[in-house]
Amino acid sequence: MSFRALVLSQGADRKVSGAIETLEDSRLPAGDVTVAVEYSTLNYKDGLVLTTGGGLVKIWPHVGGIDFAGTVEASGNPGFKPGDKVVLNGWRVGELHWGGYATKARVKGDWLVKLPSALSTKRAMAIGTAGYTSMLCVMALQKHGVRPESGEVLVTGAAGGVGSIAVAILARLGYQVVAATGRPQEAAYLQSLGAATIIDRKELTDAPDRPLLSERYAGIVDTVSGVMFARALSQLKYGGAAAVCGLAGGAAFPGSILPFILRGVTVYGIDSVMLPKAPREEAWRRLAGDLPLDKLDSTVSEAGLSDLMRLAPKILKGEVRGRVVIDVDK
Repeated sequence: MSFRALVLSQGADRKVSGAIETLEDSRLPAGDVTVAVEYSTLNYKDGLVLTTGGGLVKIWPHVGGIDFAGTVEASGNPGFKPGDKVVLNGWRVGELHWGGYATKARVKGDWLVKLPSALSTKRAMAIGTAGYTSMLCVMALQKHGVRPESGEVLVTGAAGGVGSIAVAILARLGYQVVAATGRPQEAAYLQSLGAATIIDRKELTDAPDRPLLSERYAGIVDTVSGVMFARALSQLKYGGAAAVCGLAGGAAFPGSILPFILRGVTVYGIDSVMLPKAPREEAWRRLAGDLPLDKLDSTVSEAGLSDLMRLAPKILKGEVRGRVVIDVDK
């Protein structure tokens, strides 16, 4: 038996090339569950793998795709049976382990989550790691005690995949969302997702470089890091919290300790890759109920395996709005 995959190779110049190939099932990596993949998606990390490898891939040739959703085809794991609808995010799949840019994947069953019945495999990939991470951020703020009545919640990188879904979830839950974006042309799009206020990211990057600015935000969902996060953190209210999940603006934190010790703020680091199974399942259960699916659909564009090499540089440059669902049969 065989399957189709976008097979990646890295040349001597470290540039990555890709070609759609038909491979025998024997090429699939080790694992106790084989999934007939229906959809995958495109994330920032996928863009790194597809262009340079990003230091994430150790063995070539490689099949990327850090997310996939589909139907169990064969299982040696007691938790899954043929016909089960499943979703996978993280576990270094698409990096160290072949991923979802193929019509089949073989993985450890412990990495899979059964898909809530309210979500189709296509919608699961419209959510993908971006939406799953967004939900983890919201859960962290709620666990901290940030409520709609606490005040405004800032979302940075709001027009991107994580940001778009964070805006939609928070608005659905009744929060006053301030959406920060470097793409002012996306204002109407962000308002349609529920954002109450749109600000240009320059309001954060050009803010005075002081350790404390006037208190404004009860919570932050930060997908960018760097200067934007440092300036936003200095505007957190006393006892507020930030959920940090991205580093598109760089890994450095050019900030101060003062917000922590003078305003008692808390920063939650959000890891979506190695998170244990129980909170993964809770996040997907919450997504099925708390994410407005009609607004989710408005964030989505669809592409095929043959489009990935063209799209990868665009997501790295911040030129992709919302979510891209990959139909692996195209």
